[in-house]
Amino acid sequence: MKKTIYPLLLLVFGLIVSCSQNQNTEKNVQLIDNYVKAVESLDQEAMSSILDDNYMGYGPSYGDSINKTNAIANWKYNVEHLYESIKYSKSRSMAVTVPDGENEGDWVSNWAELNIKFKEDLGEVNIWANSVYKIENGKIVRSFTFYNEADALEQLGYVFLYNDNF
Repeated sequence: MKKTIYPLLLLVFGLIVSCSQNQNTEKNVQLIDNYVKAVESLDQEAMSSILDDNYMGYGPSYGDSINKTNAIANWKYNVEHLYESIKYSKSRSMAVTVPDGENEGDWVSNWAELNIKFKEDLGEVNIWANSVYKIENGKIVRSFTFYNEADALEQLGYVFLYNDNF
């Protein structure tokens, strides 16, 4: 009898853990989907409600970082003066839990093709972007965003000059 009960208990425990992880994964992916919708609708209030008060964002350049207060202020300025629209296509999100180490916790990666139209006929760009979000207590506490800034600038007509002296 004991030989039958122990495997059964392990199976039940495994199912409980698996179900709770799946629910957490689904909630985290939904949170990022909501964040993407807030970005597309240029809704800084919704974005602010999704970012934790201790939020820190990094990228796209190596030394770039921003906290929640400055991220929302920058976003508000960009919506009022720069962006006409932002559309995500081919957007996909995937959740993972890092079990230990410096980056322990729940993460969601979103990769997408973005079309950004600028106001006053400043142009538009299409970029591939990847953002990786750390989730704690139903909020985004950290993000890392990667895209090719040079590609975006070239699409807007900027020219990069080569200097033989380097």
